[in-house]
Amino acid sequence: MSAISRISTNTPWEPIVGYSRLVRAGDMVAVSGTTATDERGMIVGAGQMYVQARQALANIRTALDRAGLAMHHVIRTRMFVTDMNRFAEVARAHKEFFADSPPASTVVEVRRLAHPDMMIEIEADGYAGAANSQPAIAKPRVAMKPKAAAKPPKKSANKPASKKPPPKKPARRK
Repeated sequence: MSAISRISTNTPWEPIVGYSRLVRAGDMVAVSGTTATDERGMIVGAGQMYVQARQALANIRTALDRAGLAMHHVIRTRMFVTDMNRFAEVARAHKEFFADSPPASTVVEVRRLAHPDMMIEIEADGYAGAANSQPAIAKPRVAMKPKAAAKPPKKSANKPASKKPPPKKPARRK
């Protein structure tokens, strides 16, 4: 059975709620919902969704670093936002961190988070197995083409095909 390790940070909510920023159990890694707090636990980027998204992702990267991992180990993110109308800002920040190894991802709008200035909270799950020690070279993405419309069925082989003689060409006069 694999050991479980826990990493905590200095956010004010960890001791109140009783959670760890990151838990690693064997090859699986779970990063708790992470918000836009600085190294002192203060919220940054009030009113700025992009700034908060980048800060939350940077905090996830810091937790992964402390566990000896990197962003390419992340296989899934879950983002909780207070305003889905600002999705483009969230997507921009997420892509900056994961463009080379995009994880499965979900974005959900919620009514509010733990503090009124928080606009986004991000969870991340990772895999730390040997097969994922380096980012894979991604194959070019190809848009899937819709299948062509079905061709009409061919005439049954049981029926003899009616053979019409080729049309006669008028003879040329010399």
